[in-house]
Amino acid sequence: MTAFATSSSSATLPLTLQAAREELKIPRAVGDFVLTVGATANQNGTALYEGVTVLFLAQFFGVHLSFGQQVMVVLWSVMAGVGTAGVPGGSLPLIVVVLQNIGVPGEAIGIILGVDRLLDMSRTVVNVGGDLVIAACVGASEEQPGVGA
Repeated sequence: MTAFATSSSSATLPLTLQAAREELKIPRAVGDFVLTVGATANQNGTALYEGVTVLFLAQFFGVHLSFGQQVMVVLWSVMAGVGTAGVPGGSLPLIVVVLQNIGVPGEAIGIILGVDRLLDMSRTVVNVGGDLVIAACVGASEEQPGVGA
């Protein structure tokens, strides 16, 4: 609920750490490392959102993207997902840069601004949920003797 309400992976981090320790029984060392890195570098929902948004706006403006351009959009979206700050609206400037690089006017971002906050809330839930899943997997592998040794 906090991730949805704040739209911020960073603001959610204290409660995510607490839930990881108390509810999921993830070892503190694992949770502290994995969740902290995840809050800043693991923005899966943002990468998906950016790719879909750029492709939608390109279609909306009638810009045909070659296969190479589509691959570049995917790569830029993944890289932007790693570099995007975990704050509300942090991906919007990156989307504008990608749009301009494929020949779509940057002003096109105005079309999605009305729904961006709700989508931002939803993708933050995806990001935080993904961080918790990875932390749980790493925590479980740490408990099994012989795994990762």
